[in-house]
Amino acid sequence: MIGAIVHQLTKGASIEEIEAAGLSAYYTDHGVDVYPQSAAGVPFTAAYIACKGDPIANLQEDLAAEQKARATYEKLIDLCRDNPDVLDPLKFLREREVVHFQRFGEALRGVQDKLAEKKFYMNDGTCMNMNKK
Repeated sequence: MIGAIVHQLTKGASIEEIEAAGLSAYYTDHGVDVYPQSAAGVPFTAAYIACKGDPIANLQEDLAAEQKARATYEKLIDLCRDNPDVLDPLKFLREREVVHFQRFGEALRGVQDKLAEKKFYMNDGTCMNMNKK
């Protein structure tokens, strides 16, 4: 979404405008196409997606990712100030991260509750004496 917003804002920009905005290095590598990277220019990689095969660890990672995204949107909102065409989508995206955080929190509580339940195993005895008549 952020890449699409940047693309829309730079579409049709002159070389002078791109240089004045400090985007000449980005333009050299990518033109005005969307290229997912951090504000420092580090490209996105699947290595950012941490999964352990453990539901609690994975949900904690999801919670952290949602909070990091929310914080990023808040910083972008601070930078955009008075442009409603940019601010409105950013505010929507920030709110979406808050809702995702809440849902992942609910899922984590559900998993923790399930793991805390006492385990009861029922056996009618037929499996224990399979070879006996």
